Amino acid sequence: MSRPAPHDPAQTPTQSPTPFGSPDSLSGSEPRNWLPWAIAAAVIVLAAIFLVVANRKGGQTATGPDPYAANVVFSGLHLSQATNFAGDQLTYVEGTVTNKGNRTVTALTARVVFGNDEGEPPQIQEVTVSLIRAREPYVDTVPVSASPLKPGASQDFRLTFDSISPMWNQQIPAVSVASVQTAR
Repeated sequence: MSRPAPHDPAQTPTQSPTPFGSPDSLSGSEPRNWLPWAIAAAVIVLAAIFLVVANRKGGQTATGPDPYAANVVFSGLHLSQATNFAGDQLTYVEGTVTNKGNRTVTALTARVVFGNDEGEPPQIQEVTVSLIRAREPYVDTVPVSASPLKPGASQDFRLTFDSISPMWNQQIPAVSVASVQTAR
């Protein structure tokens, strides 16, 4: 049995890497692949078109709230606070919501403006209105979609906030209709 000859590094030809940008690397010996560049250009063009279209839609004048919103009235507002199991302070705005119109309200979002002592709103928030289904043994709420508000009906509601600006003056915030959906 013969043994393999020992490897002599001096006899092995070495090839040093060609530095990037050297004339050898740009000689054109390999064809350039333009596909990645074409894909990148197409993505950039599509993103630009998307931004132009999005800005046009965002720049249009809003038509205002749904005219039916005038038929939905919040009254009897009061505040309460509680601490949840995680130790976070929760603030509740409760009251009664009345549908004075002739359609059934199927979804409702409130715009809540928390004021400060300077008469400015340090926080404005839009929240989904939850209707109170039961108060004992605990307050149980459901979305308006689960218990639609029929024409002429009133129902107690609750809005829940887990963080409010420390600039808030602790007074009852202003509550109005941000959006309303009705069944025809």
